[in-house]
Amino acid sequence: MDASVLLALRDPAGVPFYPIVFQILYVLTWALHAAFVLLALGSMGLSLYGSAKGRSDKHWSILTPHLIQTGKISISILIVLGVAPLLFTQVIYDPNWYVTNTLSGMWVFIFIYTLIVGYSMYYWYYYANRGQKSGSTLIGFISFGILVFAGILMHNFAVTSIMPNAWMNMYAPNGVVDTSGWTFNIDVIRLAFMVSLSIPVVGIFLQNYSRFLSTRKDFEASFISYTAKLGTNLAVMGLLISAALFVLWMLQIGYLFHLVSLATVVGVLVLLVMAKMNSNSYYTTLVLVVVALLISTMREVIRFDIMGKLGYNIYDYPVNLEIPTIVMFLGTFLIMGFVGVAYLLSMAWKVGKNEGVFDGSKDVMVSRLGKSTLYIMITWMAIYFVWGIGILFNNIL
Repeated sequence: MDASVLLALRDPAGVPFYPIVFQILYVLTWALHAAFVLLALGSMGLSLYGSAKGRSDKHWSILTPHLIQTGKISISILIVLGVAPLLFTQVIYDPNWYVTNTLSGMWVFIFIYTLIVGYSMYYWYYYANRGQKSGSTLIGFISFGILVFAGILMHNFAVTSIMPNAWMNMYAPNGVVDTSGWTFNIDVIRLAFMVSLSIPVVGIFLQNYSRFLSTRKDFEASFISYTAKLGTNLAVMGLLISAALFVLWMLQIGYLFHLVSLATVVGVLVLLVMAKMNSNSYYTTLVLVVVALLISTMREVIRFDIMGKLGYNIYDYPVNLEIPTIVMFLGTFLIMGFVGVAYLLSMAWKVGKNEGVFDGSKDVMVSRLGKSTLYIMITWMAIYFVWGIGILFNNIL
């Protein structure tokens, strides 16, 4: 692939702000998205085990519905968070984005409908399990399989996007143009590593789960102890598997001794010790976040180097500053986003810690955050429409 071809595929309008900012935001948002992908995968997979055990085990009869609920919420969040990294990579790596969507066009359409069907099936699984239907486990396995397939498709898009040297052969194999859109590429070791991370993620989640419920009197001590031990075993086993697969992946591509790769290995080792001790799972989760950011950074380093060797440097992208757009984005992300998330997290924390019915209107902090979120959202909508209409009329009159 010639550098001139890649540069010709860039947006002639340039980017609205400095490329490094979009690169950092991509790393951050992909890590957040991946965290919920792994939590959804791990919690749903574990819930299938609990569902198969039936109601014979009192611990799993409590844990399974909670895991299903966790998976349901995680899928909702991962879908929302998944939009951001796609947008940021589209801004600075638009040749990769559009070529991949051309080569794998049919799979892109299939991905959308796969996600819709899989998530709809998940709700079926949720209500079937809630109603103690005999076929709930089968429905769960079908939904799980469909959603995993959607993840494999997304993996295909990511792998294809970092294979620019092979794009021409994919588009015209043996000199014959193929516009079918069925290009499909998988890196088995990379995919296995990413999927394996769901085991330690759900393990550390269970450690947090048991710690969170330990202050409540309506859960037996034996259940708290059981979930904590289960979480520790899953976290330790999963981290060992993930570490081995990560080393294999880095050896495969020649990045094992890269600074970010070494930092990731150290982070995983620290995480392994903390998960094994399980003295404070909340601190363990903070280290997990750091490791997730390192893995996201490693992915970006690989892509940046591949494109750099072909003469494509995102830092050379023409910059046409659009300050109003940036102000709107930062206002939305930092003000409305942070306050809204703080309100939801505070509400969730209070509800979980309360043994009876929680009335948010009687809690000062929750009430203030709720009202602030509402006022900020109304203000944002007013600014959005006034601003948009103003620009529209300014351009057409």
